[in-house]
Parts: sequence; structure tokens; C-alpha cells
Amino acid sequence: MDIADLQHTIAATYGHQDRARGIDATFGWFVEEVGELSRAIRRQGHTERVEEFTDVLAWLVTLADLCDVDLATEVSRRYGDGCPRCGASPCTCGATDPTRP
Repeated sequence: MDIADLQHTIAATYGHQDRARGIDATFGWFVEEVGELSRAIRRQGHTERVEEFTDVLAWLVTLADLCDVDLATEVSRRYGDGCPRCGASPCTCGATDPTRP
């Protein structure tokens, strides 16, 4: 499944509930899922990590949909040619500062 398909599927499955909940409350759920992912990465096994990664992605896609952001288009526009800063792949602008993405 690609990003566009995922965004469409999530909107078709949960869109009515998501719109009723609103952006602020949905963001709260997203942040909670990020916290659960953090715990899974630090303390749990692969199965739990997989579950939390997919939950975080689903909530991120939900937020994008609520904010009228077409993730597939925007990710391609921003990262399709490599690093958005230097344009290289692999990135060369972080070569002098390895802590910078």
C-alpha cells in the first residue's frame, strides 16, 4: 500500500469519526501513540514496535487528511529528489554535523 492509498483508506474508514473529533483531539491521540512507540522502541519487542509504528503512521495520515494535506504529493515534492536542503542522496549537507538530519 502506498501513502496515497493509505490516506484514502484511513479517510474512508475513520473520516467521519476523525472530523467529529477534530484536529486538536486527534493531535492528542497522535502524541499519545508517539509516546507508546517510544516505549515500544525502548522496552518492548518487535511485534509491539510494528504495532506502534503502524498506529503512529495511521494517526499522522489522519491529521494530514483533517488538515487537507495530500501526503503522497507533498512527500514526493519535498523528498523526491533527495535531501530538501542540499538536493543530494545521500545527503551531503549533514556531513559536517552528524547530529543534523
